[in-house]
Amino acid sequence: MRKIVFLDRATLAPQIRLREPRFAHEFVEHDRTAPDEVAARLAGASIAITNKVPLTKDVLERLPDLKLVAVAATGTDCVDKDACRRLGIVISNIRGYAVNTVPEHTFALMLALRRNLIAYRQDVLDGVWQKSGQFCFFDHPIRDLGGARLGIIGEGVLGQRVAEIGKAFGMVPMFAAHKGREGLGPLYTLWSEVLATSDVITIHSPLTPATRNMLAMPEFRAMKKKPLIVNTARGGLVDEAALVCALDEGLVSGAGFDVCDGEPPQPDSPLMRIAGRPNVILTPHVAWASDEAQQTLADQLIDNIERFVGGAPVNVV
Repeated sequence: MRKIVFLDRATLAPQIRLREPRFAHEFVEHDRTAPDEVAARLAGASIAITNKVPLTKDVLERLPDLKLVAVAATGTDCVDKDACRRLGIVISNIRGYAVNTVPEHTFALMLALRRNLIAYRQDVLDGVWQKSGQFCFFDHPIRDLGGARLGIIGEGVLGQRVAEIGKAFGMVPMFAAHKGREGLGPLYTLWSEVLATSDVITIHSPLTPATRNMLAMPEFRAMKKKPLIVNTARGGLVDEAALVCALDEGLVSGAGFDVCDGEPPQPDSPLMRIAGRPNVILTPHVAWASDEAQQTLADQLIDNIERFVGGAPVNVV
């Protein structure tokens, strides 16, 4: 009988159903797991499920029975992949489940900020409409998406879907060439051109040593059109302290972020300090989390485990 341990079940909503794997097993769920609890909870387990709980080299080396780490997400930066490779532990992840939910959240942020919905909602609550003495008022600028140049960093399935939706709005999408590289082909627009000409820049890249802080003060100073910055990918892709400076200096027009560098963020973190501004929206890493997407993820997670146990592993990282 195989022991399966889910370290952070509370990262899936309670209404999401995890079906029983179709093989003899013991299934143990923990809502959340602290780093110092991981080794003890995975003792004797052959399959670990984690969404964001880190599995470090030191922990993995103490788990001789572990054969599969099933990540309940696409990103696998929480797992020491080199250690798993050396120890013969397979890693699987989830793919293709967020093709609607993340792009839709991306455009929700774009629309809310380009049209200043947060500021106008607050004005209504504060009675400004009544004080205006007419049917409308114009305290905050309103900008269309149609005709705007959309810089997309990340050309995977999510970036491609964002481009499709952008075209439907009448935007002009551009896929940014990878920072510091040229000659990548006709799909790409030069990194420098994307920075200089975009009205909106949206990020859909993995977090790696090469992509950490890919947008910082040099990049913000190169943004001639003072774009809106949207990040529904990973915290750490944007230098958050530099973003605050860029907003303060008017180098960018606003920020819509669903992720932070450190989650949950500390109350005094850069993004939390500006979260109340009308041109900033910070959501708690839920772009991926429509009910439909979460159920697809849960089904694929069990599929990955069953295929591994059946000897034909899929979605192997």
